[in-house]
Amino acid sequence: MFKIKLGGGKTAEVEESMYWHTTSHIMAQAVKRLFPKAKLAIGPAIDEGFYYDFDVERPFTDEDKEKIEEEMKKIIKEDLPIERFELPRDEAIKLMKEKDEPYKVELIEELPEGEVISFYKQGEFTDLCRGPHLPSTGCVKAVKLLNNSGAYWKGSEKNKMLQRIYAISFPKASELDEYMTLLEERQARDHRKIGKDLKLFMTHPLVGAGLPMYLPDGATIRRVLERYIQDKELALGYWHVYTPSLATVNLYKTSGHWDHYKEDMFPMMKMDNEELVLRPMNCPHHMLIYKSDMRSYRDLPIKIGELAHDFRYENSGAVCGLERVRQMCQNDAHLFVRPDQIKEEVGKVINLIFEVYIKDFGFSRDSFKFRLSLRDKANKEKYIDNDEMWETAESGLREILKELDIEFYEAEGEAAFYGPKIDIQIKTALGHDVTIPTCQLDFALPERFELEYVGEDGEAHRPVVIHRAILGTSDRFISFLIEETKGNLPFWLCPKQVKILPIADRHLDYANKIKEELQKHNLRVEVDSRSEKIGYKIREAQLSKVPYMLIIGDKEQESNTVGVRSRGEGDIGAMKVEEFLNKAK
Repeated sequence: MFKIKLGGGKTAEVEESMYWHTTSHIMAQAVKRLFPKAKLAIGPAIDEGFYYDFDVERPFTDEDKEKIEEEMKKIIKEDLPIERFELPRDEAIKLMKEKDEPYKVELIEELPEGEVISFYKQGEFTDLCRGPHLPSTGCVKAVKLLNNSGAYWKGSEKNKMLQRIYAISFPKASELDEYMTLLEERQARDHRKIGKDLKLFMTHPLVGAGLPMYLPDGATIRRVLERYIQDKELALGYWHVYTPSLATVNLYKTSGHWDHYKEDMFPMMKMDNEELVLRPMNCPHHMLIYKSDMRSYRDLPIKIGELAHDFRYENSGAVCGLERVRQMCQNDAHLFVRPDQIKEEVGKVINLIFEVYIKDFGFSRDSFKFRLSLRDKANKEKYIDNDEMWETAESGLREILKELDIEFYEAEGEAAFYGPKIDIQIKTALGHDVTIPTCQLDFALPERFELEYVGEDGEAHRPVVIHRAILGTSDRFISFLIEETKGNLPFWLCPKQVKILPIADRHLDYANKIKEELQKHNLRVEVDSRSEKIGYKIREAQLSKVPYMLIIGDKEQESNTVGVRSRGEGDIGAMKVEEFLNKAK
């Protein structure tokens, strides 16, 4: 909520969305003053700020944006009253045609019969809008245009490319200053920039959008991370499997994904007499692995895990570095349990999440929020149709969280199509809540695949499935870690842990001898053998965020030592190799 000043010394609290949407009209008014031929499209508030789309003869330049921002400040100083009025459909269309606003005409024509058609007027400017708005333009105090880009009308590549301007506004200049500082911090932490600087991954248009390629150092991070989580799972009794990235359409018709998830899947491929698709997730394959053998109540829980490649048809405009991709590697597992084991096994999943994020990666317990994600009862077509199953699963997870004494909040409409889930929201360094680990309870897929186990009574019983992801996807987790650490990854995860910097060529033999000794202890080491000055080598190593630099000159070679510099501590001084090994370990 924003607190704004009204006339007579009064104040009021308003939603950020109202504040930002009002400012979008101020921006549109400024553009129309400066570019009278511009055609207005839409200008909504978004999570942070707002944008407006314009049909103009050429893209906006930086100089144009400066002029638009100055004109917006003039409109704010004019403190124009903002007035709402309504018109019948015919008169509304007539008004927009008179103003030569074809996009507004199209929007009005698409409105359902009987819907109220409202406009907002400020000075000479009138815009089609549902509202609500602030009382006057003077309620806005601080504004900043951020960036601009092309955007297709209605998001369709079949339509005309418009020009979109993003901006932000606040009731106080100090709040705008804080936000701009936050933007600078975000840019410094952007995993795409850091990934490029550190040569971790790359993309190429010949490969396609949302399909990053890991370079050697990035591949090392991913390999170490995936081995780490697999080792933890093996110690907890998980079975690891490999399953194909392709399957027939019938598999997903059986699971329900075809009816509920088809729009997010890649198109079907027909080969011979088969209809195949790239899989969006792994649970159907794991259901069949469970079903491949007779199972006894004594066998459960059976925990099937996989680092599996999944494919989701993300819009090309939505893909982002490693964070949002079209091919992802999921740290996925499915736990097949008896009903009496649900509480214990969900508790073990939550304990594993805490061990990974708090003990091993050092996140604060205070940075976690637990969300119980439920179905939207008003939109049942999105979910498997079984009210009794949903009530059982939702109340079961709710009871587990209460018994484990975990504070949580509930969110309707956030469940998977087959069942409710516990989403662990993590507060990032930039204050965002992101969901990475999840734990989902599923009574539906065991039913659809007719899974069974022989109970103690000798009768067939239906297992329950717990879907869980600890790291989420390797790709998103790596992007998250890069942004949290600014690329200064934990020592055990760094692709290059030690860089040996010989001062001159005569020190190379000793440097390589040290490298061999460190590699025997499984450290990842590189010798910088270039004929460059030592200061340059140190700066390069610092920029590449290597945890330790070992400087070798005549003194170190003669005394059988190394000069140690640390990423975090700076110059530590001379050490025997054995002493450094102990520190590294």
